[in-house]
Amino acid sequence: MNTALHPLIENAQLLAFDLDGTLIDSVPDLASAVDKMLLDLQRAEAGEASVRQWVGNGSLALVKRALTNNISGDQQIADEDETLQQAHTLFLKHYQACKGEKTVCYDGIFALLDTAKAKQIPMVLITNKPYQFVPEILQELNLEHYFDLVLGGDSLSEKKPSGLPLLHACEQLNIAAQHGVMIGDSITDINAGKNAGFKTIAVTYGYDHGKPVQECDPDLVVDSLDELV
Repeated sequence: MNTALHPLIENAQLLAFDLDGTLIDSVPDLASAVDKMLLDLQRAEAGEASVRQWVGNGSLALVKRALTNNISGDQQIADEDETLQQAHTLFLKHYQACKGEKTVCYDGIFALLDTAKAKQIPMVLITNKPYQFVPEILQELNLEHYFDLVLGGDSLSEKKPSGLPLLHACEQLNIAAQHGVMIGDSITDINAGKNAGFKTIAVTYGYDHGKPVQECDPDLVVDSLDELV
């Protein structure tokens, strides 16, 4: 394949991708699970628009934000809170049941994935989603064969924005961090990349927690991943 890649990734030795908001739009299913959880607790539904702002820091943070109806809710409830634990269990049950019903791949992702794979650039998936949901989603969307390593938010002792998952991927694949590029949709991904010493690319269409990714100072911003090919 003679297709060139963007100069920022042409010589990369590792591409690390976020999942939700970068490769797939999973909010419709996440919102369904959140709303069912809230109804179980006799609370008002949150709705898809709110959930779209809350996704990206893992399932526990999402449930905290849903319980408080606030993007800062993850800072207001202790992890040990009994209502939170009950709500989180309910959310996981509902998401397990609906996780692939309305989730779709974003336009433009396969141009980059196919080109990088043809050029034999190692790719890893680093998501804050609980790992238990990830393999089946990847399989259903024909994404599983692209990645040399897949890490969920509970795979290691820390998740993004920590750089640990990215550095773990480097260690597993024997690649120096300065040759890695993190591709994501939010400040969580960009900070994880910076914390690991990666270059960073942000997409504009994902879940930005209400903070435009341009303000997160990534090395590059694109409207579609096919701009990188």
